[in-house]
Amino acid sequence: MTWTFTDDVDVFLGAAGAWLATRPAENNLVLTVTATLRSSGPHAYGGDAPVLGWWRGPDGEVAGTLVQTPPYRPLLGVVAPEAIGPLAAAFPLTAVNADRATAEALAAGWPGHRVEQVQRLYRLDELVPPSPAPPGRPRSATAADRALLTAWHRAFAADVGQPDTHAERMVDERTASGGLTLWETGGVPVSMAGVSQRVAGAVRVTAVYTPPEYRGHGYAAAVTSEISRAAREAGAQEVLLFTDLANPTSNGVYRRIGYRPVSDRLLISTEAHG
Repeated sequence: MTWTFTDDVDVFLGAAGAWLATRPAENNLVLTVTATLRSSGPHAYGGDAPVLGWWRGPDGEVAGTLVQTPPYRPLLGVVAPEAIGPLAAAFPLTAVNADRATAEALAAGWPGHRVEQVQRLYRLDELVPPSPAPPGRPRSATAADRALLTAWHRAFAADVGQPDTHAERMVDERTASGGLTLWETGGVPVSMAGVSQRVAGAVRVTAVYTPPEYRGHGYAAAVTSEISRAAREAGAQEVLLFTDLANPTSNGVYRRIGYRPVSDRLLISTEAHG
């Protein structure tokens, strides 16, 4: 009954990868982050080495994971309740991204804390393309779009309050894999959506962004519908996405095109951290 930590993603996945894959929706963030570390190296998200941890219960089986890629806060996958106390003792935490129950259990031991954001995980059910569709058409992004896509990824990060440490790398990887889609009208790109690499049968739609001057026309719904359709047709068994629960517009958009809520995650920190 102990937490084990490493900075070697292959060691981590050798220990915990099979267990993570048994719940690909709830563990999707850990799965995709570690897949990126494996493909792009330990500094894919920043200059410091990652911290990767797993918990084994009394039966010797893995029952919890932690991944931190500085400058991002520690990210927890599914964690057994009995692993939470030992985690707090083994790995001093001042901030965390975790499912609601785990985050609240950890924060109960902090002298002061605040919930900075609630993220809702959605799973695609039956896709319902927007009708009527907005003007324009989708197309796959290419290397020729790199400058625009990089600027839009940085703007997206600013909108959602994330560090901007890897926009170029993300654009290059997703463009090469066909994982970025643009919506164009009159030949002008007006919205984008990305999709993570498929891990354990699941993909996550991410970086859905429409510049302010193009909002309110249904472009985000259209490009999200298109990239979701393509991901499912390419073989994804689960198509997932996260929203900020405080944004009623995006939550409404995703529900209308067929996404259904699965669970909530809290980004929570001690007052001292914030």
